[in-house]
Amino acid sequence: MTVSYPEVRVHHGPGYDGSTPELVIEAGRQERHYWHDLWRYRELFRVLAWRDVAVRYKQTVIGAAWALIRPFLTMVVFTVIFGRIAHLPSEGAPYALLVFAGLLPWTLFSTALVDASNSLVGNANLIGKIYFPRLIIPAAAVVVSLIDFLVSLAILIGLMVWYKFAPGWQILALPIFIVIAFFASLGPALWVAALNVKYRDFRYVIPFLVQLGLYVSPVGFSSSVVPAQWRLLYSLNPMVGVIDGFRWCILGGAISLPIFSVSTSILVTGLFLWLGINRFRKMEKSFADLI
Repeated sequence: MTVSYPEVRVHHGPGYDGSTPELVIEAGRQERHYWHDLWRYRELFRVLAWRDVAVRYKQTVIGAAWALIRPFLTMVVFTVIFGRIAHLPSEGAPYALLVFAGLLPWTLFSTALVDASNSLVGNANLIGKIYFPRLIIPAAAVVVSLIDFLVSLAILIGLMVWYKFAPGWQILALPIFIVIAFFASLGPALWVAALNVKYRDFRYVIPFLVQLGLYVSPVGFSSSVVPAQWRLLYSLNPMVGVIDGFRWCILGGAISLPIFSVSTSILVTGLFLWLGINRFRKMEKSFADLI
């Protein structure tokens, strides 16, 4: 169990005569220095992130190719069902590109959520032995999902070459939406990771919710098919604005930038990030006892 001790310091009061020091107990030092500790333990963050990457791809049959095969097969299925059979609109772009532009941020979000949910339980021995900001562990898991995302970009480049589709100047804004997607993943991931320590059945609930979210988010279809009266409610899903932004960056002039859904996504992402950090910090002190 990790125990936090208050700081004990020597204080020379107004009546100090130089003979006996006066001890003042100052509480809350650890809380005030938490974010400073995150920076101090940055080397541990790098070690955990690199370890997770090595574990994922070490002693596997296809290695990093798994990060390519999974989104590619999903793209093929969605293209056949929604593009060939349902004939949903593709906004003037090849339907495969439309789908894959939505799969990129969604894969980042779903992988981060699933990996982070089990990250604290998977590092139980480390949590029970030494002190460090526990937020480092799920954050490192989210960074690993970002590595998978970067690997998957190879498919996007291949599709653009295949369809002879050159991106416009909007592609320069893609790093902005990658950052938004990262924080949209981090907030829920922190909350879920903390809940999974106390309620272990969350490890079964999260994959189901991720699978459900794949179909209620505009991954296999364009957001334009959503009726106007449902657009506000639909945009409360933070991944809607992120996916729409990705498609605008990648497909260029074929799709206009949906200002409303992107703005809503940024606001909801900020709210979820604040809630995730807040709930994680409140539950963090009990991790060593529960895990």
